[in-house]
Amino acid sequence: MDKFSVRLRFRRLPGERRVVRFGIWLMGGLLFAATPAGALLNLPQATLPAEDEEPTQHYAEVIRAIESSSDVTVFPIQVVGPVIADATQRLANKIAMASGQGAIAVIYPDMGEPYRSVFAQIIEGIQAKSKGQIAGYAVGANSDIGELKNALRRQDTKVVIALGRQGMKIAATLDGNIGVVVGGVLTVPESEVRDQTIVNSLSPDPALLFARLKGLKPAARRVFTVFDPRQNGWLIQLAKEGARAQGLELVAYEAQDLRSAMRIYQEILASADPTRDALWLPQDPTTVEEGTVLPMVLQESWTRNLAVFSSSFGHVRRGVLFSLYPNNVELGRHLAGSALGFMASGEAGMRGMVPLREVLMAVNLRTAQHLGLDASRQHDFDMVFPER
Repeated sequence: MDKFSVRLRFRRLPGERRVVRFGIWLMGGLLFAATPAGALLNLPQATLPAEDEEPTQHYAEVIRAIESSSDVTVFPIQVVGPVIADATQRLANKIAMASGQGAIAVIYPDMGEPYRSVFAQIIEGIQAKSKGQIAGYAVGANSDIGELKNALRRQDTKVVIALGRQGMKIAATLDGNIGVVVGGVLTVPESEVRDQTIVNSLSPDPALLFARLKGLKPAARRVFTVFDPRQNGWLIQLAKEGARAQGLELVAYEAQDLRSAMRIYQEILASADPTRDALWLPQDPTTVEEGTVLPMVLQESWTRNLAVFSSSFGHVRRGVLFSLYPNNVELGRHLAGSALGFMASGEAGMRGMVPLREVLMAVNLRTAQHLGLDASRQHDFDMVFPER
C-alpha cells in the first residue's frame, strides 16, 4: 500500500471568496460515497514525515509552505546558547500548534464540484465562528486512517467536525476522548451514534416547515405525512411537538415498503380537505420514492388543489409548494458552535440527531397561484420557481 501523506493547510480556510449557494439537492450524492477528485481547497501544503522517519529533511519544505502563506508572519528568533535537537523540535511543534489552533479539525470528503463548493461554504462558516485557524483533512477511499489519527494526536485535537457520511464513518473510529460533531447527513441509526457525538441532520426542523406553511396558508389545520420509522422515527417525534405549537394536527402514517406507502397516499388524497389540509413529504427513501410516489402525489394534489410541501429542495422545481434547504455558511457556524461548546464543557451536550435549523426557503410561485395563495411577498423567499 502506498504511504498516505497528511497535508497541513496553513492558509485560512475559505472565507475571502464567496461562492454560489447550492441547495440540499446537491448534498444527496455526498451522503453515501466520496470519490477522490483532488484537493478541495487550493492551499499551500506540506507533507508530514512518518513517525519513524528523520524529520530534518522535511523542515525546508515546511518552512517554504509557511512563508508562502499570506496569513502567516515569520519572525526570526536568535537563540543564545546551545540548543539540543529534541528541544528545538518540541518548540517547533508548539509554535505550529499555536498558529494552527488544531484543537478543532474538519474531516470532509475529497470530492469534485458541485460538492466542493458546498463544503467550502460550510467550512467558511466554521472558520468564521471559531475565529481562528482549523485543521482540514480531505479524505477519500484510499486514505490512510492510521496516519490521520496520528496527525490528530500530534495536533492535540479535542473535537472533530465530520462532514458527510464518509467523514462520519472515519470519525467513528477515532479515539474516544475526541468529541465528534457530524454534519451533512440525513439520518443515522442510533447504533452508529457514539456517546460523544452530535449528528446534525440535513432534514429541516418540522417546526420551521409548519411555521412557513401557516405563513403561506393560514387556514391550514391538519397535516398528513407518511414515513418509515426506521429512517424518520426521531423526526416525527419532533414534528408532533412542532405541529402543536402551530395549532396543527399531525396525522402521521407508518410505512416500511413502497406498496404500503402508495396505498396510504391514495387514501389521503381521496379524503383530504384542500381548504384545511396539507401533505408533508419528509426526506424518506422508502415513502417518498422519486420514480413512482412523487409523480403520483404531484399529479393528484394538483388536480385536487391540495397543498404539498417537502423537506427536499429538488421537489419545489417539480411542483411542490415550498421547501426549506440548508444555508451552508450558517450551518458551518452552527457546527463550530457545537464544537466550541464541547471544548468548553468537555461534554457533547445534546446528543443524537439534531434537525436542520439554518435554512433558506424556496417557493413555487406557479403552484401558489394555482392554490389561490398569496405569495406576493417574494422578498421573504430565498429562491423561487419557475426561475425567471
